[in-house]
Amino acid sequence: MGMGMEDNPLQLKSLNHISLVCRSVEKSLDFYQNVLGFFPIRRPGSFDFDGAWLFGYGIGIHLLQSKDPDSMPKICEINPKDNHISFQCESMMTVEKKLMEMEIDYVKGRVEEGGIYVDQLFFHDPNGSMIEICNCDNLPVVPLAGETIRSCSLINCTIQQQEQSLLNQLCK
Repeated sequence: MGMGMEDNPLQLKSLNHISLVCRSVEKSLDFYQNVLGFFPIRRPGSFDFDGAWLFGYGIGIHLLQSKDPDSMPKICEINPKDNHISFQCESMMTVEKKLMEMEIDYVKGRVEEGGIYVDQLFFHDPNGSMIEICNCDNLPVVPLAGETIRSCSLINCTIQQQEQSLLNQLCK
């Protein structure tokens, strides 16, 4: 069943990147590389502002240095109902263990739907942006109309691993 123009008026293909304004590009770069496993990629040299680009898991993250880091909102309590970026993982126990080892504060959550459980861990990046790590692919994607779709993460996992391997070879 293909998606018609009426279902996709802008003919979108995928999510390309998210941009995050940073207190410190260096601290954010360290966090996204060493905590979440992204790797830096080339950024156009024509930009006249400080920043960095990263890539991983089929998505780009663009870090933008704040002109006035002191005026950025304070990092508040961890609130799972706040705006956040969510990543799926293979092992929630491994993630929780690593967060404890890195001394990163987090909050646990659990969602249940029809006997299926999704575990969640929420924490902040150095700028106060909320990150969620979950096993959300346990939960099927159920459109409000039409047939049930299994999470595409299981299908895309092999494709993304192949893309990652190719990018790693190109960056050597």
